[in-house]
Amino acid sequence: MTSGASGTGGTETSGSGDIARTLELLWDTGRRPSRGPKPALTLDRIVEAAVQLADTDGLEGLSMRRVAAELGTGTMSLYRYVPGKGELLDLMLDRVQRPSENPADLGDGGWRAALEALARETLALYRRHPWLLQVNQSRPILGPSALDGMEKVMTLIRPMGLSDPELVSAIIMIDGYVVGAARSQLYEQEAERRTGLTDAEFWQAQVPMLEKAMASGRYPVMASLSEDAFGTDFDHFEFGLQRILDGLEVLVAARKA
Repeated sequence: MTSGASGTGGTETSGSGDIARTLELLWDTGRRPSRGPKPALTLDRIVEAAVQLADTDGLEGLSMRRVAAELGTGTMSLYRYVPGKGELLDLMLDRVQRPSENPADLGDGGWRAALEALARETLALYRRHPWLLQVNQSRPILGPSALDGMEKVMTLIRPMGLSDPELVSAIIMIDGYVVGAARSQLYEQEAERRTGLTDAEFWQAQVPMLEKAMASGRYPVMASLSEDAFGTDFDHFEFGLQRILDGLEVLVAARKA
């Protein structure tokens, strides 16, 4: 249930196709032929193939022609089901955001557990589908998956006692935090792929110069930090998430008081 945008660096924008046609496809309100042979293609197959292609090659490798090739059909056959890449992208976004059917996946029923689970699920979603970070979702097309996910979360966090805009803002806050963390992780992986250096090798190459800088006396606070200050064992994502939830806890308590 992602609602954030990847920022100005996004290569695609949700809602860039025919909005009315996209909504019709998402909500399955179009007319269907009642007779004739069963079609070889289906919209579900097209969307699934597009998602798999984007997972493998990123959005740069996504095109109607490539999707058609994956399905072993002609490009023109796809246009009978979806008008173009803009509409297809919105169908893909809604597809990957399908919420879990297991209520336990959103925690124990409390608002904090629900937001905590939402954050972890969203981070996992970006890891499974890194191309999501290439999409500007500041104006999302709301399909059934997005609304189903929002309904489940809102049901669990309503007891916080905040106003409706504040509840929505809490979700946006969590999503924005996760997007930033996911982007950082993706950039680290991309840097390693492009340079051929692991993270450890990259920092080790800087050690001789950094040791001289610390010994110069110019950076006394930095020099006094423990050896594990920048270690990889510390879970920065978890630390930040818990502090956000702690802050919301204080606000909820104040409202109830």
